[in-house]
Amino acid sequence: MTQPLMPVERRPANHGPKVAARNRDALIAAAREIFASHGLDAPLSAIARRAGVGQGVLYRHFPDRAAVAIAVLEENVRQVEQAAAAEGAGLADVLGVLTWHLKESAAFLGLLHSGGATGHSDALAHARDLSGRVESALRHHLPKRHRLGAADDLMVAVAMVSGATSGPTREERERRAKAAWRLLDVQVGAVQPFEG
Repeated sequence: MTQPLMPVERRPANHGPKVAARNRDALIAAAREIFASHGLDAPLSAIARRAGVGQGVLYRHFPDRAAVAIAVLEENVRQVEQAAAAEGAGLADVLGVLTWHLKESAAFLGLLHSGGATGHSDALAHARDLSGRVESALRHHLPKRHRLGAADDLMVAVAMVSGATSGPTREERERRAKAAWRLLDVQVGAVQPFEG
């Protein structure tokens, strides 16, 4: 007498490299949301769940928490650069995009301004590179004789606004960021992500 065959459980197809870029993008977007809501110490498993991937996928892309946070910051900077390069963009428009990223990334903005918080020995150099890229994107749109045109004034203003961008909700962080720009007498456009 032959035994009936056990039904074979079908596993989802592994699309490997085909979805790697999509998974990475989903992880960065999820990390931005999770960190903004729960802080930099939020469980990495929450990021993986929000992105719709397993924790192993997260670790294949990012070996540790610092790598995730740095990837989010790099994406923020890339979007500010894209906003600055957009046809017809003005300083207020680019500052609106920058302010959106400040409000969304408020939980871990200290990475831009610290040398050892990330656990990476080259974190300070990397943070300086990111800050330099933001400054270059903004300075390109700074009118001649603008009040923030002298030496380090532009990035000191950005640091001041990022320091003021605190609060328990995104709405509160945005309100405080706008107030800080207003106190600096700098006009800011719509606070929104760059949609390209």
